[in-house]
Order: sequence, then C-alpha cells, then structure tokens
Amino acid sequence: MKNNIFMSLYKDYAERIDDGTLPPGSKLPSENELAATYGASRETVRKGLNLLAQNGYINKVKGKGSFVLATGRLKFPISGLVSYKELSERLGKPSRTLVYTTERVPAGDTIAKELQIEPEEPVWKVIRAREIDGERIILDIDYLLAEVVPHLTEDIAADSIYHYLEQELQLKISYAEKVISVEQATEQDYRCMDLGEDKHVVVVRGYVHLEDTTLFQYTESRHRLDKFQFVDFARRISREN
Repeated sequence: MKNNIFMSLYKDYAERIDDGTLPPGSKLPSENELAATYGASRETVRKGLNLLAQNGYINKVKGKGSFVLATGRLKFPISGLVSYKELSERLGKPSRTLVYTTERVPAGDTIAKELQIEPEEPVWKVIRAREIDGERIILDIDYLLAEVVPHLTEDIAADSIYHYLEQELQLKISYAEKVISVEQATEQDYRCMDLGEDKHVVVVRGYVHLEDTTLFQYTESRHRLDKFQFVDFARRISREN
C-alpha cells in the first residue's frame, strides 16, 4: 500500500509540473501537509519527494522545502527507476505495448554472464515494443530470474511487469546500474521497431537489483534516436575547504 501512496504522490506532482499547473519556482506543501493529504507517514512522503528530485522535477532545500525546477520536453530518466507505464501516463499521447515474446528459457552463456548465474538456470525472456502515436520507437528486451519471478504472462508483460512485481509479488526493487551506448541497428530492431532509414539506435543496458542486492533483471532498452532525450540530474554537494 505504501508503494501505491508514494507513487501516487510522485505521479500527481509530476503531472502538475509537466502540464504547467505548478510552474518553476513553486513551493510544494511541507512533508507534514503532504502526509496529512495522502494519509501517509513522512517516510512515505519523503520517498515520493526523493523520486521527484531524482528525476529532476524538484529541488529539496534543507530547512526551506521543495521547489519546482524548470523542465523541458519529454525526458527519459537515466538515474531513476521509472517503468514505461509510469512514463507513458505523462505523455498525453496514444501509446501501447506490443508483446512479441514471453517465455521461460535457460539463461545460456551470454545472459548467464550478465546476470551472474549458471547457463542452465531458467530466466524469463520478454521482448516488447513501445508504440507512441502509432510508431514503434522503443524495443525492450528483458531477462528476469525465474527463481525470483516464478510466474509471468503476456498480459502482465503488456501492462506493467514492475507493477506486478511490486504489488502482486511484494518485491522491493531498489536500484539499477545502467550503461548507455549508440550502436548499429540489428535485424531485430528493424523488424520490431519503425526505424525508417536510421542505421543506429541508443541502447540502455540495465542491471536491476532488489533491496537485498539480488541482481534479478538484465534489460536492453533500444531507442530510436530522434524520439527521446536522455537526461541525468546532477546535484553538487557543498564541501568546506
């Protein structure tokens, strides 16, 4: 339930900032006020505010509160662990997920190396295209440990795997390491995405861990070059000389 509350807070304020209801410089209500509004603890409120800060929506100033930062067009956050479903809810454009593959298979040598497991260990292989305004612009290829995720269906993959993991399986997804590169498009990219004459895609490889540090997911998110701006939000920590 706490996951629902902090994500509701995050989505509510991200939407208000995206649509201009809260312009840059606006001050958010205090943690106590938000806790009363959402019927949640201050710890849960802080989790939602931290996610807003992590994804560049607000600046938290110690002793003063949280203030809205200037945001540009649609951004795909690198540092944050935001699912596509959560991101697409802010697009304001028709979007859907096309599921090509949902199968339980042996990891094999390549994926076993990425997930630090034995090649014969079972994993879920999920291949999905993300379509926005009628164009397939993202191809997600995910591998999840079957030991951690014993059951997965096409319907779950079409909706939100993270929602299923957090709400149904009660897993606590904690952090991810990400590697970003520009690579030559593959035959699979051309088959599953609308690339036109593009010869390259942006590839974000992610290694996702649970709260107990278990590496349970390896993912390749392959993006059309012209559609997304990848951003990180950096904050300098003051140091005394």
